[in-house]
Amino acid sequence: MFRQFAVLTLALLITAFILPCTAAAQSEHDVVIIGGTPGGISTAITAARMGRTAVIVEYYNHLGGMTTSGLGKSDITTAGAIGGLWDEFVARVLAYYTETYGADSQRVVDCKKGYYYEPSVAERILNDMIAEESGITVLLRHQLDEVVRSQNKVTAVRIKNRDTGEIQEIRGKVFVDATYEGDLAAYAGAEYRLGRESRTEFNEAHAGVIYMDHTTRALLPGTTGLGDDRLVAYTYRLCFSSDPNNRVYPEMPPDYDRTRYLNYLIDLKLERIKSTTLALSIAAIPNQKYDVNMKPWPLGFPFAEENAGYPEATWEEREAIMEKIRNITLGLVYFLQNDEAVPEAMREEARQYGFAKDEFTDNNNFPFQFYVREARRIVGEYMLTENDLTFAPESFRTPVHADAISAGEFPIDSFPTRKYEPGHEDALEGYILMLARYTRPYQIPYRVMVPIEVDGLLASVPASATHIAFSSVRLEPTWVSLGQAAGVAAHLAIEHGVEPRDVDVDELQRILVSQGQVLTYFKDVPKDHPQFEALHYLGTKGFFDDYNARPDDQFKYDESSAWARRIIELAGGNPDVALPEEPAESFSKGDMERLLAIMVDAIGLPKDKVATIVMPEPDETRAMTRGQACGVFYALLKKVCE
Repeated sequence: MFRQFAVLTLALLITAFILPCTAAAQSEHDVVIIGGTPGGISTAITAARMGRTAVIVEYYNHLGGMTTSGLGKSDITTAGAIGGLWDEFVARVLAYYTETYGADSQRVVDCKKGYYYEPSVAERILNDMIAEESGITVLLRHQLDEVVRSQNKVTAVRIKNRDTGEIQEIRGKVFVDATYEGDLAAYAGAEYRLGRESRTEFNEAHAGVIYMDHTTRALLPGTTGLGDDRLVAYTYRLCFSSDPNNRVYPEMPPDYDRTRYLNYLIDLKLERIKSTTLALSIAAIPNQKYDVNMKPWPLGFPFAEENAGYPEATWEEREAIMEKIRNITLGLVYFLQNDEAVPEAMREEARQYGFAKDEFTDNNNFPFQFYVREARRIVGEYMLTENDLTFAPESFRTPVHADAISAGEFPIDSFPTRKYEPGHEDALEGYILMLARYTRPYQIPYRVMVPIEVDGLLASVPASATHIAFSSVRLEPTWVSLGQAAGVAAHLAIEHGVEPRDVDVDELQRILVSQGQVLTYFKDVPKDHPQFEALHYLGTKGFFDDYNARPDDQFKYDESSAWARRIIELAGGNPDVALPEEPAESFSKGDMERLLAIMVDAIGLPKDKVATIVMPEPDETRAMTRGQACGVFYALLKKVCE
């Protein structure tokens, strides 16, 4: 079964609560972020732009997590489902290649509108975005050492400089866990989960032990749905070059063992692999470079089980695991390029690529960030499950969450948890890829970032989700969106003097949509639509039954009463008020003015307070659109909150 922890050993509790802090250097910031991942960076930028000071504490000597460490092919399948700061980052990538190489260059083509990029370019852009905000402090090569709490509230962290050993205490008003490992939440005593839930716990069709055919997606014999504490495999994401002047071949690593890779020959014999790439998924990015992922479904996949114990290990133990998997990775590339058991044509294909000389120049051209796909996941006020990622009963969209602060969209995608088992020649256990035909764009509620018992803390990366749901959430664009929401929430908590769990979610949502954040995915609402904010906000309140808002269709009388009553209810008024019922199909500006007057009375607002609501352009008799009606209703709700 999965393991569930209330965390913190007695020794850690004694250290965090009793030891004096006079020996440590001290500083104070509004928002303290542990983890320089894209999720942590977006939190810092958002908070700083709202006038807050923020500090990012990062273990490595680079910021950006996977986005700057080899993952140059953005993991996003529905671009319209992710907005906000992610769109700004993508736009900056496109601008960089356009300004550097010209709008008609091959580099611009290869960057695919800014969604594909070299690691060094991604790092440069993220560093620029941080440098533009004077309120952000960055501490590289520092690790979390202790957490200080007052009762159940986090008040400070103590971090250690990895080079000098110096301990520094950082006090803050809101703390954000943006680590892939969930370290801050665990050190703070938040309850968390590791491993996989059973199929029955949350009624998830693909939970627990699973064997899935990677082509048909059919479940195979051996699937039990039982939960356990197994971890999905961790790997590295590589950056290759095909330019002879900018590539370097790996040497044989010190612990090279060719028998680790011989199961790939079973894949060849069974014709499970016919591609010359054999073990790697290779995607072109600009400048003759390639984002290289490890193919997860071949029987030869050597990485499963090698990360056992990593999430709760010390950093010294983690470094040993990382070194082992780094050598396995180098050995795999060496094997593909040199071993005589690999068909000669495949060896020649593999030798077209080498590590890019101009990437990761301070780390022997190897990425610095370990690809931790899933580790600790907090137990939050809401647990996202597989059922949140698929159509709700009797609906044509996923379940609606009134406190949605981001959309998610990536397919359920889990790497294997076991190595090849003789007798299971059709699949590695734990590998799942559901594709978009099953996973649909969905809403992520604010509650997944809020631990059930610890105050002063948000977990934007190790969010509250089952293993299955987390396998979709765990993509960098989604984490950027969650990080942005955490930044706004931290600002509001400080502004109003409340705990993050008590933030006014409606205010949080209104700010997020004003920043271009996607809360509710629609197929027919482009991000520059004039009613973008209204449609996305009302989409969290159950106004739409499918992925089409039809914003440019005529607003009809037969839906005006239902929508008006819902708005009155949201505003705290009496929804049973008498509303006009007209036989006409279309709804004009004059009709809206009359309806609005009734709604204002039902809510109890002074008429002069709503007199400034701007009506849409159509004249007295011309039909109003659904989008325009949503704009008026949303403006009314904002007046209620003023």
